[in-house]
Amino acid sequence: MAYSTTEQLAFSFGLLGNIVSFMVFLAPMPTFYRIYKKKSSEGFQSIPYVVALLSAMLLLYYGVIKTNAILIISINAFGIVIEVAYLIFYLTYAPKEQRIFTLNLILLVNVAFGLTLAATIFLLSGTKRVAAVGWICAVFNIAVFAAPLSIMREVIRTKSVEFMPFGLSLFLTLCATTWFFYGLFTKDYYIALPNVPGFLFGIAQMILYMAYRNSGKDHDEVEAKTRTNGDDLEMSGLRPGLRANQTLEYKLDRQLKSKLVI
Repeated sequence: MAYSTTEQLAFSFGLLGNIVSFMVFLAPMPTFYRIYKKKSSEGFQSIPYVVALLSAMLLLYYGVIKTNAILIISINAFGIVIEVAYLIFYLTYAPKEQRIFTLNLILLVNVAFGLTLAATIFLLSGTKRVAAVGWICAVFNIAVFAAPLSIMREVIRTKSVEFMPFGLSLFLTLCATTWFFYGLFTKDYYIALPNVPGFLFGIAQMILYMAYRNSGKDHDEVEAKTRTNGDDLEMSGLRPGLRANQTLEYKLDRQLKSKLVI
């Protein structure tokens, strides 16, 4: 009976993880709608989507060689489809320099994945192969979880949480939590382990939000100051307000995508 209960809990958390991760994968849709409206991807970077694609590919491979991992396979198969769609859309509207950079990055990712595939297939077998791929996935995802540190550093520096919404931090923390418990109940520590720092970073972001939400650095004051110097900025041809917003939008987007689904 206890074993059955554990299985049910694992399935429940895995299903919830699929639902939350599905929504996370769809979160960049407004970004791509903006790119479509502008007919340009300038101001946005392809790196988060390429990294997310590699993560989904590795986890899909892990799910395939591991037994009873349909919930891992399902969400990462969808992840690969949506990330490929994002990258095709990005390449359609990217300037030549960014298009070449993105294509080189995609090539590098495919070479890295191909080498991982070849090495684990020809050099390892059985449980050793599963363990090797599991560790690769875990280490890769732990490294990627460090990306949100840039957003947290920005919040501390500016004392403003404008570009770190509480809802987003809560949502991503929920994603890490569901997959942690899925890994825990299935005794799959390659899945559970990377979501520990994901959970901790999410909690840290929410604490930062609570600490700085009433900060004196008001966005309206910044806008007013920008308008005061508007004439000089227009004469010089500079648009720092727009550039800053684009940079911070990218950081926010990178935060979202780098908190990988599992």
